[in-house]
Amino acid sequence: MNKNTGQSSVFSLFKGIPLRPILVALFLLQILLAVGLTGYLSIYNGQKAVNEVASELRYQVANRVEQKLQTYFSTLRQGLRGNQNIIDIGLLKMENLATWESYLIKQLEIFPDALAQPAAGIALTASNEQQEHLAVEKLNDRQFLLRKADKSTGYDLYTYKIDSLGQRTQLPEAIKNYDVRSRPDYQAAVTAKKFTFSQIFTPLTEPTLLISASLPIYNSQGQLLGVNSALTHISQIGDLLQNIKVGKSGQVFIIERSGLLVASSTTEKPFRLQNGKPIRLVASQSGNSLTQASAKYLATKFSNFDQIQSLQQLDFSFDGKRQFLEIRPLEGELNVNWLIVVAVPEADFMGQIDRNTQTTIFVCLGALGLATLLGIITARWITQPILYFSTATKDLADFTNGKDSMVIVHGIKELEVLGASFNEMMQELRKTFTAQITKNEELELQVKQRTQELQQEIQVRINSEQKLEKHHQVLAELANHKAISEGNLETAFKVITEKAANALEIERVSVWLLNGDAEGGLRQRTKLQCISLYERSNQRHSAGLERNLADYPIYFKSLTSARIIAVTDTRTDLRIQELWDELLEAKNIVSLINTSIWVGGKVVGTVLYEQIDIPRTWELSEQNFVSSIAEFVALTLEVCNHKRAESSLREAKEAAEIANRAKITFLGNISHQVRTPLISILGITEALQEQVYGPVNEEQRQFLNNLESNGKNLLELINQILELTDIESSKIELQLAPTSIQGLCDSSLSFVKYLAFQKNIHLSVQIPEELEPIQVDESRIRQVFINLLTNAIKFTKEGGKVWIEVQPSSTNEYIFFSVVDTGIGMLSDDLFQLFQPFVQVENSSNRDAKGTGLGLVMVQRIVELHGGTVHAESQLGKGSRFTVKLPWKKAG
Repeated sequence: MNKNTGQSSVFSLFKGIPLRPILVALFLLQILLAVGLTGYLSIYNGQKAVNEVASELRYQVANRVEQKLQTYFSTLRQGLRGNQNIIDIGLLKMENLATWESYLIKQLEIFPDALAQPAAGIALTASNEQQEHLAVEKLNDRQFLLRKADKSTGYDLYTYKIDSLGQRTQLPEAIKNYDVRSRPDYQAAVTAKKFTFSQIFTPLTEPTLLISASLPIYNSQGQLLGVNSALTHISQIGDLLQNIKVGKSGQVFIIERSGLLVASSTTEKPFRLQNGKPIRLVASQSGNSLTQASAKYLATKFSNFDQIQSLQQLDFSFDGKRQFLEIRPLEGELNVNWLIVVAVPEADFMGQIDRNTQTTIFVCLGALGLATLLGIITARWITQPILYFSTATKDLADFTNGKDSMVIVHGIKELEVLGASFNEMMQELRKTFTAQITKNEELELQVKQRTQELQQEIQVRINSEQKLEKHHQVLAELANHKAISEGNLETAFKVITEKAANALEIERVSVWLLNGDAEGGLRQRTKLQCISLYERSNQRHSAGLERNLADYPIYFKSLTSARIIAVTDTRTDLRIQELWDELLEAKNIVSLINTSIWVGGKVVGTVLYEQIDIPRTWELSEQNFVSSIAEFVALTLEVCNHKRAESSLREAKEAAEIANRAKITFLGNISHQVRTPLISILGITEALQEQVYGPVNEEQRQFLNNLESNGKNLLELINQILELTDIESSKIELQLAPTSIQGLCDSSLSFVKYLAFQKNIHLSVQIPEELEPIQVDESRIRQVFINLLTNAIKFTKEGGKVWIEVQPSSTNEYIFFSVVDTGIGMLSDDLFQLFQPFVQVENSSNRDAKGTGLGLVMVQRIVELHGGTVHAESQLGKGSRFTVKLPWKKAG
């Protein structure tokens, strides 16, 4: 019974590993677990502390930036409020801006820090008819710029430099017809009607970006007196940010909700010059890598910056390093809706932690080295007796050295017992090993032989796949070749033979066709003619060779009985022995393959492939390839035949059209020539009936009535023939016009009322209300309905019903007119004859009905001229329905 089942399942994991490494590994594992856990907790706590410090730093920096900006903006507000007070108490007036010049200069001298020196300046604009303007800008502690536009300057904007002594020097820059109302600071104040900030804008006088705080000034009646503005360079906000330290390498930048950069704690300007004009810079296109990466991350995180309505603390990875971000909206001032972004690299806080981590790693390595040394010493003391077993086992494995090792162990009782058992077992194992080695040598020899066979098979398979790929490429090129698709035999056969020769790497490829009779058929086949021969060695095409069928009966019989003749040795194959003396031996053709060309179920030729000098066994893939080539040759022949057939059909069609035109001309001429004397005959008949030429008896009157009836029928037939001839010769032009559907149906019914009255047939019409007009030739379509109604009345018994149904399609694209009767009807098998000229469907019920057989033909032709169709339905003894489908073109 095995008492160590649980242990064996655990220690089986160490199977095949020496005991000494196992013991050393156990010591190392204990040290690694202890030190690794300590290091992990140290790094984790350090990282947690870094996150807390980074969060606090970002928060404090953003607070500081926000406070400075609020102070900055409130200072501008206070300065403008002070000017408002000066006006309110009457010390200075807006009506005389010249008195403000010295005051504004003193104001800039008194408040340099409040305006984030050097400020752009303070401006006053009087809202009078000419919009006077006065602006003072501080260059340094000793110099100022004065810009004014008033009556003295002709309302052009002039610029003066004022020194410390108050001396003016006019500068050359001047702006003609200066209209201060176009300035953003003026527009912002007038629009808001209260203190406000303008959008960032570009001044006309210098390539920079400005923002202004503006205050509109009103009198007691609420009239606008002017606008007081404090303008400042956007670069001053950047200077303010540069004075704020953010860790070692952190940054602060401000962006608008649109993504445009306002200011940055770096030296980068928020604009770039293009043709001397400043162009706003998008933060995501900043030249500073951290600013650019932060902006792109925010654009990805928030699809629209308007979504950021509260403080956001984020982090992202840049260049493989973690970066901390804080985004805070700056609001509270009208038109100032910016975002403060604080970016701090994690590396700024990780220096000490990284040094602590390095110390921990060095301590771990030292402990690991000490544990390894102690493990080696302990393992050596434990494993030394076991080495005897190892040596003896090695000798047993290598029994060919002739040693007969014995294991002798002292000191460890368990090992002594194991040694005795091992010595007994060793003798038995040597015998077994000897037999096993012999068997292994035999197996190794078999494996080596099989490996060589597999390598050869793999190489053959690779070669076959390469050939197949090449064959497929050639077939694809032939399938897309223009000459084959157009049936150009000469060009197509040259291309086919050349590509086939190169794909098979064979010397000669030729196409042979059987000759035919004078009409191009294959009834008198007497010889094979070479249409195209390609020789690969000299890249030459030729043709013209011939072989009489009578001279090679066995060869030609083989061609017709088998689609492929594959010959490896031409000297021994009986099917081609007739070619040996004349062709094969003379050209040194040692192997060949023939494929028959089949068109229309008959062999029309062959494609011949000839191998020179070296015999060749034709693989299955090659035989499939030459079969495909033969199909391409057959396809080319079929396309050529189709082209010829199309040409013949075209010529036949042209002849038929000429004959049809001659028929139409003949019918027209004959009809006109017959119609004239027929009208005269009818006139004479009518005169005789009225006894103009003397009295007639009853028998003569009956003959005259028959003559008149038959003449009128003949005249009706001639008139319909003439009209049908005009339609078929395209002489009729439709006169399309908007036509009332209700009126068309009513007028058609009125034409046949008398016929219906004679047979006591009830007429009616079923039309939906308020149908819009239809674009048709009214007289022609009325003729259609009259013909259909006349037929319906003719084949309906007395007391029956005939009516018209009108129904639009669901999309109003078409409209259906149906003429329905309760007449004698007809068999469904007879419907196909209805629209054939001069044909009337006869049955026992309508034998007495007379007609020309052209009425329905005229109906069909007129409807088709309108782009419609006619459909007939009938049931014997129950009536018929003729439906006319017409495009429903609504009148505009």
